[in-house]
Amino acid sequence: MAFLDWLVIGLFFILLIGIIVWVTRQKQENAADYFLGGKDATWIAIGASIFASNIGSEHLIGLAGSGAASGMAMAHWEIQGWMILILGWVFVPFYTRSMVYTMPEFLERRYNPASRTILSVISLISYVLTKVAVTVYAGGLVFQQVFNIDTLWGIDFFWIAAIGLVLITALYTVIGGMKSVLYTSVLQTPILLLGSLIILVLGLRELGGWDEMMRICSAVEVNEYGDTMTDLIRDNDDPAFPWLGALIGSAVIGFWYWCTDQFIVQRVLSGKNEKESRRGTIFGAYLKLLPVFLFLIPGMIAFALHQSQGSFLPLLPNGAVNSDAAFPTLVAKLLPAGVKGLIVCGILAALMSSLASLFNSSSALFTIDFYQRFRPNTPQKKLVRIGQLATVVIVVLGIMWIPIMRSIGDVLYLYLQDVQSVLAPGIAAAFLLGICWKRCTAQGGMWALISGLVIGLARLGAKIYYSNAGILPGDDGGSIFQYLFYDINWLFFCGWMLLFCCLVAIIVSLFTEKPDPAKIKGLVFGTSTAEQRAATRASWNSWDLINTIIILGITVAFYIYFW
Repeated sequence: MAFLDWLVIGLFFILLIGIIVWVTRQKQENAADYFLGGKDATWIAIGASIFASNIGSEHLIGLAGSGAASGMAMAHWEIQGWMILILGWVFVPFYTRSMVYTMPEFLERRYNPASRTILSVISLISYVLTKVAVTVYAGGLVFQQVFNIDTLWGIDFFWIAAIGLVLITALYTVIGGMKSVLYTSVLQTPILLLGSLIILVLGLRELGGWDEMMRICSAVEVNEYGDTMTDLIRDNDDPAFPWLGALIGSAVIGFWYWCTDQFIVQRVLSGKNEKESRRGTIFGAYLKLLPVFLFLIPGMIAFALHQSQGSFLPLLPNGAVNSDAAFPTLVAKLLPAGVKGLIVCGILAALMSSLASLFNSSSALFTIDFYQRFRPNTPQKKLVRIGQLATVVIVVLGIMWIPIMRSIGDVLYLYLQDVQSVLAPGIAAAFLLGICWKRCTAQGGMWALISGLVIGLARLGAKIYYSNAGILPGDDGGSIFQYLFYDINWLFFCGWMLLFCCLVAIIVSLFTEKPDPAKIKGLVFGTSTAEQRAATRASWNSWDLINTIIILGITVAFYIYFW
């Protein structure tokens, strides 16, 4: 790192501090101000926050690493701008009418308090043990490699980077709440985009262009059926990414993440009106088309450079290529002084914005879905203080989890997609049927959540048990339990699990009393008033439709090119 790099990083922090100081001077007198930014966010802030919140360590390390290891396989999850459109066009009207702060609160309006509690518990635990932990762990690793520092002041630099990242992010999140998250994202998003674009351009120039990358990667087969690294659609017998399973699994996980997860939806709830919220999702959908090219393709470039040069990527102790080092290696080896500092700012932006969103969403879940429920008469200013305290507790839990993450990080990272694949179906079923089917009862939605949680825990337990026992999927002599909860490909399992949870909700609903029409008014298709439908129709115009069609067209073109 040259002096010019440190100068660029210093300027980034000065701008960040300026935004935070401006935010702290804004009113934060009630829960709406703190958790939803006063509900006056514009489409630019919403879209930028959606994108910046989404881009975290799983992209800087995981997506680039998967590009270096398996090529286009993970692109199904990243070319999902169309899924954000479902949030904007289908769910935003119902979320806006309900006037809720959290997704569990919406489930209580639609179903019952038990559903709210179940989703709150699942969300909080998953945030602390997966999203916060993995982001912090990977952040420490990234900066240790980019700065090439093993120890500083006699302390492992991993700890300095990881804890420093948490404390800085927590500071402005605690002070500024959602406004800090939204408006720092407006700064962080363009820096992240510009920095990653520079990596892409310099990587292609070093390699010899796009055609050279495609030539090298298309010559590497990834399975016994002739599929190569550049194939997005792979044989349905592929053990890792069968094409039908990938389409189904990525859609289920994407629906849960983009349309029902507090982590993302809270950005939309902060919109000043339905129009701004929907346009924020359209802007976010445009931005979501970029990660494949900004992170996954650079991973493939790093792999191609390693193939052509023979020693570009570092090796693991067992002699295998360390694919997870793809992005930081590109930063360390290809960038000149000053530009490297800009990329480091982009990495900081990605990690900090993702963590800030996690902290704010988690504190909202705890404050609104637990504290306020048991103490409904709590003054608004005290709710803000409770939210700030909850953020601090989550920060402490995240730091406490770092040693465990460091000892089992590789294992947990491998299981991260599995966790999401079994977390998503039950929640997706409850929201999908809750909004699309008037007959779905409180008991039906609640049991969809419960069945999803039980099946998901069984799947994760089986995965851990059989993996540690050295049993491979498909080994002869296994039990029916092993076949159902371990042998079936995780993507197909995700699809079957969604279908099962929907069937549970349907059967239970048919055997229980119909919902009170007054309770679900405006929360389900077919129950909206004429005024509500008119307000929704007035919130969009031809430009919204044109941009939606463009995004869908780009998605189709991408699938055709990499088919």
